[in-house]
Amino acid sequence: MDTALYAICALAGWTAFGYMLRLQRRHPSHARGAICVAIAAFAVGITLAVPPLATAIDRASGLPNLAKLFSHACAMTIAASAESMLLHLTLPRRKAAARTRRWILVTSCAFLAMVGLFAYTLTYDTPVLLTVEYATDPAVTAYLLVFIALGFFAYCIDISRLCWRFARICGRPWLRRGLRVTAVGAACALLYSINKIVYLIAYWSGHRPTGEREIASVLVTISALLMMVGLTMPAWGPILTITRRWDDFRCYRRLEPLWRDLITALPELELDVSLRRHLTAVRDIDYALTRRVAEIRDARLALRPYMDARVTELAEQFAEQAELTAEEQRAAVEAAHLACALRAHRAGRAVELPQPADELHRPSGGYAGEVSWLALVSGAYAQSPVVARTLTASRHLPASQIPLGDARR
Repeated sequence: MDTALYAICALAGWTAFGYMLRLQRRHPSHARGAICVAIAAFAVGITLAVPPLATAIDRASGLPNLAKLFSHACAMTIAASAESMLLHLTLPRRKAAARTRRWILVTSCAFLAMVGLFAYTLTYDTPVLLTVEYATDPAVTAYLLVFIALGFFAYCIDISRLCWRFARICGRPWLRRGLRVTAVGAACALLYSINKIVYLIAYWSGHRPTGEREIASVLVTISALLMMVGLTMPAWGPILTITRRWDDFRCYRRLEPLWRDLITALPELELDVSLRRHLTAVRDIDYALTRRVAEIRDARLALRPYMDARVTELAEQFAEQAELTAEEQRAAVEAAHLACALRAHRAGRAVELPQPADELHRPSGGYAGEVSWLALVSGAYAQSPVVARTLTASRHLPASQIPLGDARR
């Protein structure tokens, strides 16, 4: 199981590294550079941790635990890089640089101690592994404690603390989300450390529990993937927003047939003529879509004196014959009302039986539901045969000849 999990993590790591490296080359920054170093170290370290590859490296070099030493060095590099990035985000540059240098110094000293302990184990007549199964050996225990204490406890606690603190004041939503995901990943790394310590205590107590490697591989996978997602989220997260903006622009276009005829009849309702240009609308699609929805609703209210209650019966009859769904029938009826009201408005004639004001449909789902509903109405207005048949059949409905001055009254 650990081989498969580490292989998945390695593939994800190299993919993320390629993506972030390309961004760093296009838009270099200290924070993104630190992330690139962290992800590169993760990709290398987790690749070296794949059991078959680690065994092959040890055999080829003749030095047991060499692959594990390199893998642990990469883990400490990941933590140091993430710490450096967070310090530069949360502190002034000079103070962040000073604290980063201290962390690097402490990390270097700790790693030198680990290298010394590793070299000491090479003098044994019987080789040992730097795992909890050999924890009763003082050198192995010291090696693991140095690695766990600095590589996980010290770094992960500080990373979690910095992430949560900065996320509360961060104004960029995707950076804020990424920091919180990174904090959760660091917390999972702490569970990895706790797991190691529990097994160390158990082995020193004379017990021989099993399953440590499997538990460690699961915790490493979860924490590594969460931290990798969190660290890269500010880079790829906005792409999801672009997708939403494209959906908004499609809705903006779908509303155009109905909106265009309404504004042609009631030009005073259009507040921003520049939004007629699609390029201008795309630059601020939230505002453009909101204006279009508001103008359609305002026009609908302005046309209320021209909306004949008798049109409802005709439109509903034709909609049922067209075998539409309930929502499509409602949209077709609404579109037919607007089409007939526009014709009456152009003729300057009020209707004898105005549609009651409380019959205005208010869809559920808030603003998103409103947009979806009006897009459906606009599509029916432009294409539905129900609207065409209702326009034809309603021509002969009697109407008053009382001219109306201001259509908005």
